[in-house]
Amino acid sequence: MTPVILLAAEKESAEVTDWAARIGWVVGLALFVALVYWLMREGWKWRGTLQGDLPELPTAPDEPGKAKLTMTGRYHGSTTAGHWLDRIVAHGLGTRSRVELTLTDAGLDVVRPGATDFFVPVAALREARLDKGIAGKVLTEGGLLVVTWAHGEKLIDSGFRSDRAAEHTEWVDAINSMITTSTTEGAER
Repeated sequence: MTPVILLAAEKESAEVTDWAARIGWVVGLALFVALVYWLMREGWKWRGTLQGDLPELPTAPDEPGKAKLTMTGRYHGSTTAGHWLDRIVAHGLGTRSRVELTLTDAGLDVVRPGATDFFVPVAALREARLDKGIAGKVLTEGGLLVVTWAHGEKLIDSGFRSDRAAEHTEWVDAINSMITTSTTEGAER
């Protein structure tokens, strides 16, 4: 035999794809992803159950008064005050959403399209500050407006980001001024 024929005889055709094995791997991977998603969802529901002692969220009064400040932006969630990774999920407080904030003499009205609205009475407000993060969201220093408020026996930090971040300082000053005024008036009585 000539060398050319020997070379041609030694070549093998490419291996045929084993479709059954590939489909098995894809189905296995899909089941694994579904299991992980289900476990995350169950963990979220369990966290809500553990926080079941949190009372219902207050709603805005019929006549909240004239708006001192308004803001549109994003609500990034609520955590236990001082623990920026301890997210609160009960009563929808863990759901991120668009937000419309209105500060009045009665308190802070938080309107969230597609999520549960709530109201923080001025007596429940404890502090407002600029921060860089809250559970699941980290921004540059001062990129987040964090409002600390009392609800039931728990202090809560709620994080907001305005569409115009320059507004944050004005909000911090206004809320802290309201808290100081409210505390002073309460002490005089």
